[in-house]
This record gives sequence, C-alpha cells and structure tokens, in this order.
Amino acid sequence: MNDYLLKKWIDFRHCDEGVTLVEYGIAIALAITLGTAALAALATSIGTSMGNAGVLMP
Repeated sequence: MNDYLLKKWIDFRHCDEGVTLVEYGIAIALAITLGTAALAALATSIGTSMGNAGVLMP
C-alpha cells in the first residue's frame, strides 16, 4: 500500500497537465490590466482634446 501511495505521489508531482491553463490565465489577466491602463490614459487625453475643441468652437 505504501508503495502504491508513493508511486501516485511521484506521478502527481510530475504531472504538468494544468500548467498551460494557469499560464494562459496569467497572460489574459496581464493583457486585460495593460489594456485597461492604456484605455484610461487615452481617455484622459481624448477628453482633454475634446474639451479644448469645444472651447474653441464658436
């Protein structure tokens, strides 16, 4: 019984099936974070430009 449990523990430690799912999750979270930051920066710039254009219009 001990040999069976030890073999299963060793097999479990060397199993890499779920690693790619975690890596994809991290990549998606990073892309969402960077995209949100970029859109926030652009929104401020666009808002300022639109405000300036509105002031200059007769």
